Amino acid sequence: MQLVGQRGPLIGMGQLFVQLLNNEGPRSLYLGLSPALTRSVLYGGLRLGLYEPSKYASDLVFGSTNIFVKIGSGAISGAVATALTNPVEVLKVRLQMNPNSTRGPIKEMSKIISEEGLKALWKGVGPAMARAGALTASQLATYDEAKQVLVKWTPLEEGFPLHLISSTVAGVVSTLMTTPIDMVKTRLMLQRESKRAGSYKSGLHCAYQVIRTEGPLALYKGGLAIFARLGPQTTITFIVCEKLRQLAGLNAI
Repeated sequence: MQLVGQRGPLIGMGQLFVQLLNNEGPRSLYLGLSPALTRSVLYGGLRLGLYEPSKYASDLVFGSTNIFVKIGSGAISGAVATALTNPVEVLKVRLQMNPNSTRGPIKEMSKIISEEGLKALWKGVGPAMARAGALTASQLATYDEAKQVLVKWTPLEEGFPLHLISSTVAGVVSTLMTTPIDMVKTRLMLQRESKRAGSYKSGLHCAYQVIRTEGPLALYKGGLAIFARLGPQTTITFIVCEKLRQLAGLNAI
């Protein structure tokens, strides 16, 4: 967000962390928490809940659950979940870019609708769906496949060590796959907040402009920060999910 938000010279994650604490206080690290938690419950539940039915349906149709079926099932479940929850993601990003705003999530959403129209809540939904499809496909398919490979070629059996290693692998792969899409999605969602970002016409145009003006590596801006969040999140998600499935009497993923 740095270049778009024009908050000052570009700095790394550590410096930015200190700068936020000094300039805006600890509260700034939790801007947009309410919509972030709301989205986590809805989006996380939908994408994980839709994966198994999608895989089961593909098995009935194609008679197989190979890696391509897993990728397709993950992509569908992630894209559908994001299409339904995009408004809270837009709200979260807007709140994070307005640290001095005294409006809560409901008032901020009303402001967006009144000034920009209802369609503004689905800004960046295309890249967001692409990002969610790539994220869910890479996370779930990698986790699923990694578990099978580890069970086959190592002494590991179903349990915490297997879930931990498989989910860590999934976190690394998903970060590499989704960071460029995530950056484009964020730029599009911030268009109203920045004159500079207003020149982006679509996801592809945004990616082209970023590469042309900032270089190809700019697509991986914030990659370390994304992994710092996505890595532990992926690990915790799968370990908790597997435990809940076990308690509910369901088979492991």
